[in-house]
Amino acid sequence: MALQGRANPRRRMKRYLILIFLASFGSWAKAQNDLEYQMEMGGGAGLDFYLGDANSKPFAHPSVMGAFLVRKVFNARMALKGDLAFGHLSGNSSSRFIPSDSGSESAEGGQNTYVAFKRNVLDLGAQFEFNFWGYGMGQGYKGNSRITPYATMGLGFTLAPGGGGTKFGLNVPVGVGVKYKVKPRVNVGLEWTVRFTTTDGLDITKQNHQLDDPYHMGSALFKNKDCYSFLMLSLTYDMCPKYRKCNN
Repeated sequence: MALQGRANPRRRMKRYLILIFLASFGSWAKAQNDLEYQMEMGGGAGLDFYLGDANSKPFAHPSVMGAFLVRKVFNARMALKGDLAFGHLSGNSSSRFIPSDSGSESAEGGQNTYVAFKRNVLDLGAQFEFNFWGYGMGQGYKGNSRITPYATMGLGFTLAPGGGGTKFGLNVPVGVGVKYKVKPRVNVGLEWTVRFTTTDGLDITKQNHQLDDPYHMGSALFKNKDCYSFLMLSLTYDMCPKYRKCNN
């Protein structure tokens, strides 16, 4: 009986410690759900395609792309995303008329020729995002939704090494997407953007120059220039909790 009496206080103490731990963990988990976060970091992967003199059909000649993402969250409606993306562009003139003697005064406009190209592309830029619905999950995001469509627009740089010399230019990404919070700190997204560039040389290689203004239309800023598109699935993780003033 004495030994049993000694064991009871120990058992009660263990139970108290377990209860305290569970209560503390529950409070900590609730506090995590109450937090709002300032940053997201993650990556994305998907498809890219080129639009220009050698291709005019969306999603023709697709290739694989990838990206590293950082997002600064201002509030439930607005964010600024920075990305470093890389991909591969290709196209050919099988469905387009490309003259081998551009500028010809013949009735046919010149002799048709077949032209193809391949080129890697590196994209660095920033985009402003506007969520159509307040985006968030947890007590800190009361009245918001864990899913939202959004529109995006920004400014970036295009660097495209390859045959015919490295091409460089500015680009303006414009697109739409949708975000979904799988968990309070885990986000998945699907985004489609078109990158309008200031260069008309993405499709020019050592083997061909017929795509260098083949119709003699001239160009200015974004007029008659090449562009490319990203369709990307992303996964990001919330970081850097916002400071919240204690009212106790």
